[in-house]
Amino acid sequence: MEFQRRGHEVTIITPSEAISKSFHVSTEDGLRIVRVRSGRIKGTGKMLRAVREIRLSQSIWRRTRQFLLANPADLILFYSPTIFFGKLVRVLKERWKCPAYLILRDIFPQWAVDAGILRKGLLWRYFRMKEIEQYAEADIIAVESPANLDYFSREFPGKPYRLQVLYNWAKSHESALPSTGFRDRLCLQGKVLFLYGGNIGVVQDLDNIIRLAKRLIPHSQIHFLFVGGGSEVPRLKKLIAANNLTNIQILPAVPHSEYMSMLSEADVGLISLDRRLKTHNVPGKMLGYMKCGKPVLASINPGNDLFGILEKNQAGICLLNGDDEGLCTAALMLANDPELRITMGVNSRRLLNQMFSVESAVRQITQQFEFCVNQVDERTIMQISSPSSSASSF
Repeated sequence: MEFQRRGHEVTIITPSEAISKSFHVSTEDGLRIVRVRSGRIKGTGKMLRAVREIRLSQSIWRRTRQFLLANPADLILFYSPTIFFGKLVRVLKERWKCPAYLILRDIFPQWAVDAGILRKGLLWRYFRMKEIEQYAEADIIAVESPANLDYFSREFPGKPYRLQVLYNWAKSHESALPSTGFRDRLCLQGKVLFLYGGNIGVVQDLDNIIRLAKRLIPHSQIHFLFVGGGSEVPRLKKLIAANNLTNIQILPAVPHSEYMSMLSEADVGLISLDRRLKTHNVPGKMLGYMKCGKPVLASINPGNDLFGILEKNQAGICLLNGDDEGLCTAALMLANDPELRITMGVNSRRLLNQMFSVESAVRQITQQFEFCVNQVDERTIMQISSPSSSASSF
């Protein structure tokens, strides 16, 4: 939407389980949206999801080929996850003679190995091949954390990848939010509410927060709320019931505007990441917390850049996952000090504007696009003047 606001024409290509035709084109908020029929991806079993994601490049190209050939673009932005757009991007670059910019968020399959979900066997080697395939098609790879630059220097020494840090982004202002009345509905009036919003999976290690809730049972003014879905929801609900934890609830995912309204009425935003992770990210949920001016309580993996970002800007408190005593002390500090929550919330909002604005993200991508275009032009001239030279990746 920010690209469109700056006068660019934007086409978004995305898989969809909700259409019956091969693909459907619509215009929404000035953006051209191309939905391509696919099987359900999220909320399915791991193997079925993997099969459907593996087929993404092939199915999108097969179903929209004529449309794509008739509507070339000047820049391809592609986003990972998923890792399976590499072949499609290669084909489009060849047809459109344009550069591609990869926005790399979760580094897969490495995070799955770190979290103990995947072993380094045959399946890992296949995923690794697909990971490298997508990197090869990117003229620029934008990681979301300075610490992730270390991953590339360690795993791919000598590879000529052009890397940069592109922080996650959010628009600075939210439209008028509806009133949900969820505090009344859940009998949470007067409670200090710690809210976690987003995916509830293995990598988040939300047992971490459940242990915290168990420690804080004697403090009846504190309540924890998870809003979202994921593979861990059934297990965590059983764990909450088994421990008779009345101070924590899990609600299903809700529309964005409703979620932001709930967040605006919360007191503290929660982040939890498995301590075994060796790759690092700035979770997108943190941007929502900052937009609503909430302090952040984070229990995260060693070396995560959030330690420096949040603490330097006094926008929250970070603990190493596993430091249950420290996490409990920090939660009590925030719960018992309204002035501290206000101060950190103001700093959190300021941090969003300084480091994570959508305007700065688009400005950075646009500058790099101009660089890539110049590279394309130089290579094209070289090919014309020396047709026997090696074929260019463009």
